[in-house]
Amino acid sequence: MSSADNLGMIIDPTMDPAKPLLIGYGFDGSETILTAGDLDRMAAAVARGLRRCGLRRGDRIGILAANSPAYFTVFLGAMRAGIVPVPINHKFPPATIAFILGDSQIQLLFCDGERARELPPEAGGIPAVALDGIGLDALLDFGSFDAVSPDPDEAAMILYTSGSTGRPKGVLLSHAAHRWVAETRVGEYNLRDERVLIAAPLYHMNALALSLLVCASGSTAVLLPQFQARHYIAAIQRYRCGWLTAVPPMIAMMLRETDALADADLSHVGTIRMGSAPLNEKLVAQTHRVLPNARVINAYGTTEGGPVVFGEHPQGLPIPVGAIGYPHPEVRVRLVGPGAPNQGVLQISSPGMMLGYLNRAGASPITEDGFYDTGDVFHRDGDGFHSFVGRVDDMFVSGGENIFPSEVEAVLESHGDVLQACVVPVDDEIKGTKPMALVVPKQARPNLEQELKRYVLANAPAYQHPRRIWIVDRLPLAATNKIDRAAVRRIVQERLAET
Repeated sequence: MSSADNLGMIIDPTMDPAKPLLIGYGFDGSETILTAGDLDRMAAAVARGLRRCGLRRGDRIGILAANSPAYFTVFLGAMRAGIVPVPINHKFPPATIAFILGDSQIQLLFCDGERARELPPEAGGIPAVALDGIGLDALLDFGSFDAVSPDPDEAAMILYTSGSTGRPKGVLLSHAAHRWVAETRVGEYNLRDERVLIAAPLYHMNALALSLLVCASGSTAVLLPQFQARHYIAAIQRYRCGWLTAVPPMIAMMLRETDALADADLSHVGTIRMGSAPLNEKLVAQTHRVLPNARVINAYGTTEGGPVVFGEHPQGLPIPVGAIGYPHPEVRVRLVGPGAPNQGVLQISSPGMMLGYLNRAGASPITEDGFYDTGDVFHRDGDGFHSFVGRVDDMFVSGGENIFPSEVEAVLESHGDVLQACVVPVDDEIKGTKPMALVVPKQARPNLEQELKRYVLANAPAYQHPRRIWIVDRLPLAATNKIDRAAVRRIVQERLAET
């Protein structure tokens, strides 16, 4: 491999150096613009500065901050020097952050002011650099820098999983894998003349891979510090963003901002890519009402397996609503388990897969023949389109029947008065477990719980119907803006204890 294969060199070399590549839009209305030339020079200055600090190839730095152009600059610059950036979920509890700092052996920690004030005591021995102060300016060492030529199995970055079922795992991702991901998507999405709005966190694959794609495409990204529905709508208008990415709960929250939407012209939005959570027909229809000219891409990907898995049908057949797509031509896909080959756990093999888990050699989800076991159950129809059924981890058994929460949620959300639903199991002496739900309505009204229970009984197997439904204003979200099922279960248990 050559230095050009370094993921930190992903900026399209044909891009006009004076064209804005990153626009940071603060909630206070502030704006930070980095052109392609600015970002290239600053990434080189970060690489030189890290080397001047004594860091060597293979060392790791942490980034604990909200989204900003400075965040992404440090990310690119570190990779150019062969130093491995570790974006850290700043919404993790202090104990988890401390675990990540130790597990990845962070040598230097970049953080913004808010996160600096919340650092766990265990971070006290790690040198820190302020991203939003003079710290980064002092580190920058401007001048030319020859990027490291990475080895095929050399880690470019480490992303930590959410840790919903235990301590998070560090996913080792190579330069080669994510150059392939970006370069494969360049031709498929054609973003060169787009402005792409990114509000998902950069410590998550969704936003990070899209930011790399923007660089490879020679387009422009508008970065919000984090997702806030009203600011998201304002940014679409202010910068006339034509390409959006989100998880479905983000769009559901945006749809509730009826007064902001009433005054907004969003007709220029041509594409919205949604992933990381199930997408149903009702949400698609609601999205089209506020984004009338936008095609909706139902996407799928994982940190371990990459975001390139499914795409268009080779014969041009339209993707059914709710389906993810047809297997990508460069990705091998199979379904395994009792229902295979038409339903089962998805396993994939592609150039975008991870190298493995950090410090967990015995915990690899890679099969002996080189497939990554996703733990996600899919259904395949007669045309080869794949649809997400549910997580193996989320499935529960009630009276001997397997229940995937997403299937029950889809029925609830098809009711005209429901915006969002989350179904979780609770222990039951007779059934083992039984389903219960929290529901966000379009408008709360009397007797809606009983009406929804009857609706599920009429439209799904009886064993799937939630035994109790509570009407709530909003569902709790995890750090990646997906619904936090563990928090929902806690709320349900609290509600039950009150009865």
